[in-house]
Amino acid sequence: MFSLENRVAIVTGASQGIGKTTAELFAKAGAHVVCIARNEKKIKDLVNIISKNGNSASYERCDISDGDLLQNKIKSVINNYGKIDILVNNAGITRDSLVLRMKNYQWDDVLNTNLKGTFFSTKSVLRSMMKNKYGRIINITSIVGLQGNSGQSNYSASKAGLIGFSQSVAKEVASRGITINCIAPGWIETEMTNNLPQNRKSEIIKNIPIGKTGRTEDIAYTALFLASKESNYITGQTITVDGGRVIN
Repeated sequence: MFSLENRVAIVTGASQGIGKTTAELFAKAGAHVVCIARNEKKIKDLVNIISKNGNSASYERCDISDGDLLQNKIKSVINNYGKIDILVNNAGITRDSLVLRMKNYQWDDVLNTNLKGTFFSTKSVLRSMMKNKYGRIINITSIVGLQGNSGQSNYSASKAGLIGFSQSVAKEVASRGITINCIAPGWIETEMTNNLPQNRKSEIIKNIPIGKTGRTEDIAYTALFLASKESNYITGQTITVDGGRVIN
């Protein structure tokens, strides 16, 4: 159950956090995982760790906001491995600011990476998936894409956009054996959240019914299910993995 044996998967933003854990788990489940990120040293180190554990992975250094470069990287993956079965669009950045103080570049940087990058990668893998009549695309959004968050209008817009994008494309390709779903993490312990002051973390936990922040594994296991054949009747959905935060 939930085997990814003989599957080829791409995970963007694989250098750390959710992307790193997802890449490791997918490889453990039997997939060959292509790790994509801007930091070559980190993804090279990750591939070495995966290989030492007896699993299969490779890497491609790429800024996913560069559409031409990303398309070439994905073409290279298809040429090397003959197909792409799974795409996890995880790469994301923040440039937080109140909207009245937000610079144009802060808006553009976040939308270009978080939303436009997903458009580039999805468009690049679809022909291969349609040819094989199989595909799993998993987009990592956020609960702020559902609820908004002060100081994150750019990030919230990008994550809400992922949900609408996923639902639309899911309708376009469902008949071809391709599913597209979103995962909306709540507060997950990552390098990004580790920098928060302790008093802020305590405030966050008060609003989580389960009473604790999540782990990257919580997201990775959800992604593993959505990447597997067992999820074949689920598409266009957003699964919140947040300890109950959005219902509180």
